[in-house]
Amino acid sequence: MPDITPAELHQRQQASETPTIIDVRETWEHEEGRIPGAQNIPLNSLPEKLDDLDELKDQEVIVHCKGGSRATSAKAYLTQQGFTNVRNLEGGFQAYQQG
Repeated sequence: MPDITPAELHQRQQASETPTIIDVRETWEHEEGRIPGAQNIPLNSLPEKLDDLDELKDQEVIVHCKGGSRATSAKAYLTQQGFTNVRNLEGGFQAYQQG
């Protein structure tokens, strides 16, 4: 699945779409600033939270971190676990904040 740009995500949010967004940053990073509606599951906690996400296997899931590297790992992991529509937010939270 192709990644998503911050501009596309902003546009979808302004159109009142509510995609599933998973923030794989650490909890303290999420508390300092977050994308509205994002669920915080730190990358190292993803394996233990997998059962909670089972219903999302065939739905669009957008993963993000600060700059993109942890989200790339999360996307690869979720895809290996059978998730069919995982997208990485290009540039991560930093790019999202810039608009």
